[in-house]
Amino acid sequence: MTSSMRLDLSTWMEVEKYLETSTAIIIPVGSNEQHGPMGLIGTDALCAQSIARMAGENSSTLVAPTLAYTPAPFNMAFPGTISLSEQTFETMVGEIVTGLASQGFEKFYFLNGHGANLAPLKRVRDNLSAPDVIDIRIRSWWDFDPVNQLRAEYYGDWEGMHATPSEVAITQATHRAVDAGQAQHPPRRLTAEYIKAHAGDKHGPPDEHRRDFPDGRVGSHSALAMPEHGEKLLAAAAGAVADDLQNWLVNSNP
Repeated sequence: MTSSMRLDLSTWMEVEKYLETSTAIIIPVGSNEQHGPMGLIGTDALCAQSIARMAGENSSTLVAPTLAYTPAPFNMAFPGTISLSEQTFETMVGEIVTGLASQGFEKFYFLNGHGANLAPLKRVRDNLSAPDVIDIRIRSWWDFDPVNQLRAEYYGDWEGMHATPSEVAITQATHRAVDAGQAQHPPRRLTAEYIKAHAGDKHGPPDEHRRDFPDGRVGSHSALAMPEHGEKLLAAAAGAVADDLQNWLVNSNP
C-alpha cells in the first residue's frame, strides 16, 4: 500500500491488495452550509475528513473520499449553503455502500460531522446491514468522552449547537482562521429545552431559521475557538475513532 490510507490516492491494485487483509473502510460525511461569521462553509466536511484521515493512518484503514453534499435545508437562506434532499442523500449513500460491497468491502465506518445526516444514514444501515455481508457503524466525531471533555473545558455552555467553537477550532488548525468580526460578541444562549427539541438539526424553514439566528450561529460562541484547541481536539477525536473502529472490528470478527 501507499503510505497514505486514502482511497482516492491509491491504485486499484493497491486496494485489491488491501482487501486481502482488511474489508474495512472509513467514510467521512459532512455538509456544505453556513457556519456563522467566522466558520467555513465546508466546516462539517472538513472536520470529518481531517479526523477520518488521521484515524485511518492510526489504524491502517482505508478512508473514502468525503461525502460533502448532504441535507441542510434549514440553512438555505444563507448564501453558499448546498443542500440535498434526504431521499437523494440516502440513495447516494446506499449505492456507494453496495458498490464497494460488490468489490469485497464489508465493514463501513461512517464518521459524521453534521447532525442532519444521522437519520438517513441510520436508514441506510437498517436497510442494508446483513451478517457477513455488510456491516455499518455510524459515529459522529463528538460522540467520544475525550473529545467532550475538551469541549467542556474550553467552551462550557458556549459550545452551543451550530458554528460551534470546537469545529471552528479544528478548521483553524487544519485550514485557515477567519477574523471574528461580529462573532466576537456572544450569541443568544440556548435553553436546555431548545437543545433537546432541536437535536439532530431539527430546525425550521430557511427564512424562519435565518430570522431567529441572523448571523448563523445557534447558541455557539465561535470566537472562543483557537487553533491550538483544534489541534488537541483533532488528535483526541482521531485517537478515539481509531480505538472505536478497532474494537468494533475485533468484536464483530471473533
